[in-house]
Amino acid sequence: MNSGRFAFTLSVILFFTIILNIQKSHAANEVHDRIFKPTSSPFSTALETLQKQIGYDFQNIGLLRRAMTHGSFSEENNRALSILGGNVIETSASLRLLGKDIDISSKDLNRRLSEISKVESSCTSDGMRLGLQKVVRVSPKTNSSAPGVVCSAFRAMFGAIALDIGKSDDAGDIFWNVHGGDVGVGDALAW
Repeated sequence: MNSGRFAFTLSVILFFTIILNIQKSHAANEVHDRIFKPTSSPFSTALETLQKQIGYDFQNIGLLRRAMTHGSFSEENNRALSILGGNVIETSASLRLLGKDIDISSKDLNRRLSEISKVESSCTSDGMRLGLQKVVRVSPKTNSSAPGVVCSAFRAMFGAIALDIGKSDDAGDIFWNVHGGDVGVGDALAW
């Protein structure tokens, strides 16, 4: 009986000793993390800044990372997100244009949509204004300031937002906040 109690008492003491050591280890790690906070990469810092600029905080930052990754940099890139983002922008523009003038001709509607989607105009200027040429990751042989690269990243950003939120309408609203707010604002959308 005594050896049974002794073994039980020893087990309890050992158990509490282990628990106390684990707690001390966690406390030491917390102190270490507070003192030696890991610095974030320049890319992560740029993504944080970009989120502030557009007024949207990603739930899944991986979507924004992918949106800011050109096909020349990685196989995991922004191409598909760019297609989705382009469609989000065009749908949002269509809704605004038709809401303003339900009698707009299909020719005028298509012309206006084509203008907002042109790489050389609105898409690139909005992207450059946000500084996307400094954020998007490209291969060393690719010019991050090239209109196609900037426009692709700009569109992909709104595709990423639509996926993150789960609603293309909300992504379209964020686009209008970034672009300037109204259909009549911006060179590409002027009559």
